[in-house]
Amino acid sequence: MDNRHSYLARTKTWLFEQKVVLIFVFLSIGAIIASKQSMVFVAGELFTRVARNSFLVLSLIIPVLAGLGLNFGIVVGAMAAQIALFLTTFWGLGGVSGFLITTALATPIAILFGFLVGSLFNKIKGAEMIGGLVLGYFADGLYQLLFLFIFGGVIPFKNPDGSPSSLMTPTGVGVKNTLDLSATVKYSLDTVSMLTIVEIAFYLVLAAALLSALFRLVKKQAVDWKKTGLTVAAALLVYALTFVPAIEQFLATDRLVLLSAVELGVLATILWQAGKFVWFSFIKKAPFNKKKCLAAVIAAGILYGLTWLDAVYKVLIAVKLPVMTYLCIGALCLFNQALMRTRLGQNMRTVGQSRVVANAAGINVDRTRIIAMIFSTVLASWGQLIYLQNIGTFATYGAHTQVGQFAIASLLVGGASVQKATNKQAILGVVLFHTLFIVAPLAGKELFGNAMIGEYFRVFISYGVIAMSLAMHAWKKPKPKAGQRVRLQPQGGPANKAA
Repeated sequence: MDNRHSYLARTKTWLFEQKVVLIFVFLSIGAIIASKQSMVFVAGELFTRVARNSFLVLSLIIPVLAGLGLNFGIVVGAMAAQIALFLTTFWGLGGVSGFLITTALATPIAILFGFLVGSLFNKIKGAEMIGGLVLGYFADGLYQLLFLFIFGGVIPFKNPDGSPSSLMTPTGVGVKNTLDLSATVKYSLDTVSMLTIVEIAFYLVLAAALLSALFRLVKKQAVDWKKTGLTVAAALLVYALTFVPAIEQFLATDRLVLLSAVELGVLATILWQAGKFVWFSFIKKAPFNKKKCLAAVIAAGILYGLTWLDAVYKVLIAVKLPVMTYLCIGALCLFNQALMRTRLGQNMRTVGQSRVVANAAGINVDRTRIIAMIFSTVLASWGQLIYLQNIGTFATYGAHTQVGQFAIASLLVGGASVQKATNKQAILGVVLFHTLFIVAPLAGKELFGNAMIGEYFRVFISYGVIAMSLAMHAWKKPKPKAGQRVRLQPQGGPANKAA
């Protein structure tokens, strides 16, 4: 009976904690059914939007864990990206090189903006979210001044013959409302072939291994030449396989069919678990969770079995993933996890949990918060560039306006809170939020004959979940007891007088 009651209690707790996620799951399923759209269409649109928006949402995790709350200030990161993008578009830089130059130019601007925002947030501790929201509107005013007057009015942007650039208004003062990126960075990241990715990875692994060995030699430290040699040999073997005609043909494309991605994922899971089993059981002879290993293999097998269902197969074969973009999203997920394992990441967690405890532990709270904000702003600028290159057009005065709200709504929909967020919650939130984004207008048209009803519902839900989260945070925020307030009084205050 005790076990049963404990199980029921845990279930109730889980259901309560995941209430937002479950509500959106049911809303998404209902909207898909009501829209009468095929899963091929929904899945195709969804994976495109996930690739387009996930990086921005993931950029919110670091400030949340550092106690800065939901970072409405990422809008300034988006502005940094757009300033850099305008300049490289004017210079005519395109392709992968143009994208990389734009990223390199946006990064120092985003660092400066992140430092300024972080410094401001240190002055308004406890009100970072509302401060970030107001700051976004203030920054938007300066941004519009820059693009409407300074660009062209103060800083000339002209063609070699002296005529105004095609990016500017006919008067030569102010940037046009919309810029076409077709000739510059449109799909520049999405169209990087898998073969190019493998080649880049090979040279990076080779350089990292050699530089690591050289660094240890300079520091007069022991070098594990066996490990270094095995790393280089493995990299060479993988690179050599790319010369096999069949493999080369497969890697030559920039899109990976979702079915192939699932099959590769299943194969990688099985090989990884098999490798762990051999390593721990026969080589290292250390304790190993065999049940967890077997569960992972069984789950992979079940997933592969589902691909043989006709309805599932039709979806998987129709959807194609931009490989490089999804690799960037995966890299950011790994970066977020790795950062939290470092000393800096642990300091951020401590600051997020309690600034008082962090101060007592000797952590520079203000400095840590500024660093977290800089990370978020830089990552947001990169995410905005990923978004714009996928869209292919640059809405000069509107591309950044809803960045903060939509990213925060996605994160909250995934089950995150003002104080806690994970990669899984971010990705799940993007999937659920953008599923509604796709099908809500279509469902409104089918049910009520008006697509705008579905759009209004989606917007209401988006902002409603933000408002509810902020309200719940304020409600749950612990208030200090009267005795605690007395003890925190400075010397000479009421506490001493009472004594």
